Amino acid sequence: MGLPITNISDTALWVAVYRADESDRPDAAFYDPYARQLAGEKGEKVVRAMQDGRANSWSFVARTVLFDRIVMEHVAAGFNQVVNLASGLDTRPYRLNLPSSLNWIDIDLPAIVDYMNEQMAIHTPGCLLQRYAMDLSKRKERLALFHAIAKEKRTLVMSEGLIGYLPEEEAGSLAYDLSHIPGFEHWALDLMSPPILTLINREMGTLLSDADTPLVFAPEEGEDFFRLFGWKAIASYSKMKTALSMNRVPENIRSFAELPEPDTHHRGNFPWSGVCLFENTIQ
Repeated sequence: MGLPITNISDTALWVAVYRADESDRPDAAFYDPYARQLAGEKGEKVVRAMQDGRANSWSFVARTVLFDRIVMEHVAAGFNQVVNLASGLDTRPYRLNLPSSLNWIDIDLPAIVDYMNEQMAIHTPGCLLQRYAMDLSKRKERLALFHAIAKEKRTLVMSEGLIGYLPEEEAGSLAYDLSHIPGFEHWALDLMSPPILTLINREMGTLLSDADTPLVFAPEEGEDFFRLFGWKAIASYSKMKTALSMNRVPENIRSFAELPEPDTHHRGNFPWSGVCLFENTIQ
């Protein structure tokens, strides 16, 4: 039997399963009518292979909600471009109420871009959508693309589910490159503390590492890691508190979820994960 996860693109499949499950709820926090199709049988296989496969879906639901909010807030504030790094199976250009003039750019590996082009061919996005096939680890190529798409736009960069897979040096290099692109004003990303990384790797077992897609990045300094590379944190949103507000936190951890969380500068070894919004300090 082959591994359920064979490459980094496969990690998008289980997230699509969680989005589909949430969309099926009568009290759904969002509705993604494409998620089940995109996840396919392989997505279900990946979820079944994980220990307590759906037990932590609340975290991904909260992450989706938070990125949705950030996108819509930026659109309302006049941002006219979204650059979506490691876009995976993201259907926001189709399911969110976005202005038709918004320029949305998805960037991901060729296999997943081809898959999205095929699966979404019959659907029409609500905004101007472009997809670029690229390995973002290739610095020369990504810099050329970043400069080509800047075009004096007010740009929100988002990287949902990317940073955690990058070694520290690569995360810093990407942050530096993004901060030096004209118009890349804000960057939204999901971040976790070291205890959460330990917990995830324990629960996932060797599922990710055996497929050479381990989660590795959880800086002890949290958001402050990115200051050196030109980004200042302007907002941080807890996934657990967000899930708690939507009644998605499982009963076995509800008492912990209800505890106050330390602020950004006093987390230490507190198990925290969330979505962080950064402002470019170079421009």
